[in-house]
Amino acid sequence: MNLLPLIEAKREGRVLAAQQLQQFIIELPALPDYQVAALLMAVYFRGLNADETAALTLAMRDSGDVLNFPEDPRPLVDKHSTGGVGDKVSLPLAPLLASLGFRVPMISGRGLGITGGTLDKLESIPGFKVALSAERIRAIVQEVGCVICGQTDRMVPADKRLYALRDVTGTVPSIPLITASILSKKLAESLKALVLDVKFGSAAFMQSEAEARNLAESMVSLGTRCGMNVRAVLTDMNVPLGRTAGNWLEVKEAVECLEGRGPDDLRELVVCFAAHLLLQTGQANDFTMACKQAQTCLASGEPRRKWNQMLAAQGADLKAFESQLLKEQAAPVVAAIRSDTAGFVQSCDARAVGELVRDLGGGRLTKESKVDPSVGVDQLAKVGEAVRPGTTLGRVHAGTPAEGEAGATRLRAAFQIGSAAPAQRVLIQEVLR
Repeated sequence: MNLLPLIEAKREGRVLAAQQLQQFIIELPALPDYQVAALLMAVYFRGLNADETAALTLAMRDSGDVLNFPEDPRPLVDKHSTGGVGDKVSLPLAPLLASLGFRVPMISGRGLGITGGTLDKLESIPGFKVALSAERIRAIVQEVGCVICGQTDRMVPADKRLYALRDVTGTVPSIPLITASILSKKLAESLKALVLDVKFGSAAFMQSEAEARNLAESMVSLGTRCGMNVRAVLTDMNVPLGRTAGNWLEVKEAVECLEGRGPDDLRELVVCFAAHLLLQTGQANDFTMACKQAQTCLASGEPRRKWNQMLAAQGADLKAFESQLLKEQAAPVVAAIRSDTAGFVQSCDARAVGELVRDLGGGRLTKESKVDPSVGVDQLAKVGEAVRPGTTLGRVHAGTPAEGEAGATRLRAAFQIGSAAPAQRVLIQEVLR
């Protein structure tokens, strides 16, 4: 295929035909990176209309196998996030949903830019396998109720190629490309219902709430057009979610959530998304009651047991995992930063925290970058909390003393302390149906 006419057409703002986009995806494996990257950049600047986005999404879905599941009274559901710093919601949510009577074939991705990837987090667990065959995915979903894994080599392979190139070409924050990437994978899961966490703010791909709403509307519209029950929740990503950022540290915090501990904001989103899926599948009729149902289940301990079942089914060494949870640190160096004044935490710049974790080795600068699962930050003070001289604002987990010292300086700069308590932060801004 000669891709140059498509690049030139989109560069000039012309509409691509469905057949052109389908042929592009069919021949994608043989196309050079530099031409694919050029087309991605043209799309980033010129966009795709609704018909183009639908054609691209369906072509990506059809680039490989679609998961098929046996008849079962348990609805097939999933959740997807557009990505944020400290966003580990998927980890406790999947076993909670399985405990609520759903089947969850959660096909996830790796880190993009400064946001952590669910697969990178899970690979910090000893022995855990994210690469599974379609047959094994089906078996685990039917037996355990949930699986969190990457797409197989034969499942939406086009997205794997485009996903990696977007990360290193500055084309991640493109509404049609994000829409096609997310929904192609979700359509390949044969879902009954999907809830989307669309984030906005300094550490989100969509910086403003208006941009996030545009993305949410695009995904809800296209998902509905393709026969899925889709909802989108707009959430704030100006500060890190929870008190940790970094692959292993986020796994530990996810386990705390499953054990009834952990930060309130993480638990709020986990319960919210479970409640929406209960409503979308007719398992509940009222959002407040659905939240109570999810909270009761989360507190029962069953999701924590379901989590261990999922880990075991995906090859994890549970004994090593539980032992690792007890360790104070996984990285060689831990450097704490403390407040030098009294007052209240006014802000914690999520972008600065995400960039720090990435630069410590917890994220990717290129698609070949190797991720260090042990590095990151924890014990982050939350916005609105009172501090006094000596109060811990956070800790940096690093590979060397020099990296720890430099990281501590950067983490301190991410915080602002003021004399008055700030206005209460609203995490969930809007729900689009």
